[in-house]
Amino acid sequence: MAEAPSPTAAPPGASPVPPPASRGRRIRLVMLLGALSAMAPLSTDMYLPALPQVSQDFHTGAAQAQLTLTFSVVGLALGQVVAGPLSDRLGRRRPLLVGMALYTVASLLCALAPSIGTFAALRLVQGAAGAAGIVIARAVVRDLYDGTAAAKFFSTLMLVNGLAPILAPVLGGQLLRLTPWTGVFAVLAGIGVLLFLGSLLWLGETLPAGQRQTGGLTATLGTFRELLADRAFVGYALAQALAFAALFTYISGSPFVLQDLYHLSPQAFSVVFAVNSLGIIAAGQISGRLVGRVRLRRLLGAGLATVTAGGIALLAAVSAGLGLVAVLPALFLVVAGQGLVLPNATTLALSGRPPRVAGSASALVGLAQFALGGAAAPLAGIGGNGTALPMAITIAATALAAAAVLILVPPRHSADTPSN
Repeated sequence: MAEAPSPTAAPPGASPVPPPASRGRRIRLVMLLGALSAMAPLSTDMYLPALPQVSQDFHTGAAQAQLTLTFSVVGLALGQVVAGPLSDRLGRRRPLLVGMALYTVASLLCALAPSIGTFAALRLVQGAAGAAGIVIARAVVRDLYDGTAAAKFFSTLMLVNGLAPILAPVLGGQLLRLTPWTGVFAVLAGIGVLLFLGSLLWLGETLPAGQRQTGGLTATLGTFRELLADRAFVGYALAQALAFAALFTYISGSPFVLQDLYHLSPQAFSVVFAVNSLGIIAAGQISGRLVGRVRLRRLLGAGLATVTAGGIALLAAVSAGLGLVAVLPALFLVVAGQGLVLPNATTLALSGRPPRVAGSASALVGLAQFALGGAAAPLAGIGGNGTALPMAITIAATALAAAAVLILVPPRHSADTPSN
């Protein structure tokens, strides 16, 4: 059975870009890429405690307020399809810097939105701009690493981007004690400025001109067709996307379920959300320690099994009318399992691809992830604020579907073998 590709694998005849040699540069790279890949939780989770307030201010229902999350996620999906291929053609730095600048401006405009329709449209723009950080961060990792080395690095990133779901709702909840919900978007604009400066100062170009994609739109579409014809790539991307849909259903539905139905305050909700997110970090670090000794596919399977167990337990608890003592542990499993799913599914999908198409491959992974997440989000509120059953059904169904997809995915041995 073939060994996993070594770090900095490059196409024949190309000059690989070496990963950072010094500890300080590696730490800066981890911090920056972790923060960039956390654009989604930064843009959504900090805003979660404010959803009921947004609904009240714009005189809309829960489903309409949750649709602003869907617009943001649609932007995150579509933006990756644009930014990923552009980064294959132009290099990683320029599309990233433009994306962070646009994210900053869109965040400021969100705070000034006069109506729910305008606000939703600006959330679409904000998501599309922030998508550049997510898709290019993954592509940069693939530029520098492959196989188990990439899986270990993605797991390390969980230390940083795992903090975003913890800190964002806590910060959002505290901000709501001092400012209206518009203050959350002023803070997001400030984060955009910091990420722009970090990218400008800390991130060198990782895709040299000689390794970039050529041929324009025709070549990009050809790359997409090639990727979509690969059953393993599609399977791993879809399994991850369905698991993420379960996670995003929780993200979308939990503010209303836990605050309105179970009567948690915004601050108590933010604490619960933070505790759940600690599970992602813990599982991600467990994954990083096991990579190289346990097959990546097996780690992915363990993560999906955890998410599925949580989804089934949540559905049972809600159907039986049980309280928080049963609901919260189930939600913890749904969230924590993502720490095993995300780094390993991403690695399995991207592994073995040359750097010149890493942006396009990363874009399709992100498109599937956020498209399914955005589609699932409104389902959590379809029954109104008086029931948690729609959220529980959607989480259980998407988790079960993700596990079923993995069973059907053919193994890709070169990316799924522990290093000796």
